[in-house]
Amino acid sequence: MISRRDFLQVGMAASAVVGASGFGNWARLGAQQALTQDQLLEFDSFGNVSLIHVTDIHAQLKPIYFREPSINLGVGGNKGAVPHVTGAEFRRLYGIADGSPSHYALSSGDFSSLAQAYGRVGGLDRVATVIKAIRADRPDALLLDGGDTWHGSYTCYHSAGQDMVNVMNALQPDAMTFHWEFTLGSDRVAELVESLPFAALGQNIFDAEWDEPAELFAPYKLFERGGTKIAVIGQAFPYMPIANPRWMFPEYSFGIRDENMAAMVEEVRAAGAQCVVVLSHNGFDVDKKMAGIVPGIDVILSGHTHDALPEPVLVGETIIVASGSNGKFVSRVDLDIRDGRMMGYRTKLIPVFSDAIDPDPEVAALIDAERAPHAAQLTEVIGRTDSLLYRRGNFNGTWDDLICDALISERDAEIALSPGVRWGPSLVPGQDITREDIWNVTSMTYGEAYRTEMTGEFLKIVLEDVADNIFNPDPYYQQGGDMVRTGGLGYRVNVTAPQGERISNMTLLSTGEPIDPARSYVVAGWASVNEGTKGPQIWDVVETHIKKLGTVTVDPNTSVDVVGV
Repeated sequence: MISRRDFLQVGMAASAVVGASGFGNWARLGAQQALTQDQLLEFDSFGNVSLIHVTDIHAQLKPIYFREPSINLGVGGNKGAVPHVTGAEFRRLYGIADGSPSHYALSSGDFSSLAQAYGRVGGLDRVATVIKAIRADRPDALLLDGGDTWHGSYTCYHSAGQDMVNVMNALQPDAMTFHWEFTLGSDRVAELVESLPFAALGQNIFDAEWDEPAELFAPYKLFERGGTKIAVIGQAFPYMPIANPRWMFPEYSFGIRDENMAAMVEEVRAAGAQCVVVLSHNGFDVDKKMAGIVPGIDVILSGHTHDALPEPVLVGETIIVASGSNGKFVSRVDLDIRDGRMMGYRTKLIPVFSDAIDPDPEVAALIDAERAPHAAQLTEVIGRTDSLLYRRGNFNGTWDDLICDALISERDAEIALSPGVRWGPSLVPGQDITREDIWNVTSMTYGEAYRTEMTGEFLKIVLEDVADNIFNPDPYYQQGGDMVRTGGLGYRVNVTAPQGERISNMTLLSTGEPIDPARSYVVAGWASVNEGTKGPQIWDVVETHIKKLGTVTVDPNTSVDVVGV
């Protein structure tokens, strides 16, 4: 009998072309050749500088399933451009064979059946193996963490991020930047940052009172690697006070701060930097715009929007690398830096197939030690799913549909609202739902499930506001994640309409009646940015609901009518 590990497919070879990606043959092979760890890690070293990039791990220490989005709309100048290409169109664009490992890793189609064949992905003990293999080849490679690391799991919540700090320290990063970390609260963030044995960077993290760079976060750090002086400039998530509760970090202000970024590039060049790398949590479209505005950046390592692209995107002379999320991928970027210029590059997006890559024993033991005190809570089975549970997608995901159903049922509401966050692993049909699984899609420091009344007019304002965050044609005004998820409420959205005119045909699904702007509706939701929000924690609400159901089945969601695409 063939094992899943032996079944895994790949012949992953880095391209030999200067300026090309190393996604290579594993994208094009079918399911007839056995994948090995050596093939996954194979890379023809190039140039004199190596970067290793991980981002948006969201506290996932162990291997998981993670489905990529089936819909990721681009607007304005980004319409139809990567990363806003999904499914079969994405596979055609990159020459990916149906049923291949790259189909499974990078696309959403046939996910449940492919998951049975290819297994879980990620696990920081496997990520450690990948990193150590790269360092064995390039001992002075820089490991850079794009943020959203200390957030997103049961153990991270209960240790206030300490579990992730301990495990990441074992990987020995050289620098990181930040987003969800700030929702631990500024005091805890300061405590953890001051303990880090590596650089905490953010050129756009300012003191809110004095409007000057925050002392705790350096704007950049200079490294000597491969006979080259390299500057790594940090770019934290620009919209912290909009997307997350301002009251949790009142000392700080953020923003894109293009002018300051340009000044930092000039400053590091004047200090002798021959290579400038931006470690970014802007989101991909924002990074593209910044690359076109700020001269002198060689590489942007992109985070926040969870995009996984097998090849970099070139804007002028800047390459933008997207490395996915949840520990599913590690990017290796080799650069040829000569006479203060990047003369060529070679990259490789390495999928972390957990059945093919051996866990690093030291990091595996550390992960087990961090999880041991919580083992009984983590592994308790709450129910079972007959449906594929996933989060990603512009408008809905089955995990969010389940959360909305729980809010309506357990909070006795007509309408439910769930935030359009991108984090959270998937579960395949037939899988048990453990307490850990629920926390993986609900864990945050402001998880209270509120119950309130909203008029139909106010509900439309909410939907319009979020829609503008997602579909404003200027990337610098795209401040949200995906569209807020709704339960009990249907609507039409025209993604190309002007601000305030995108939402129409709002309907109360329980009766089929149009939403009355003047009527008040009972609404339940969670993750309010307002201080003092009252209600049970969302993970308890969802757990109670799943226990009552026993087996979860989520019907297809047709409540959102999308036009203008």
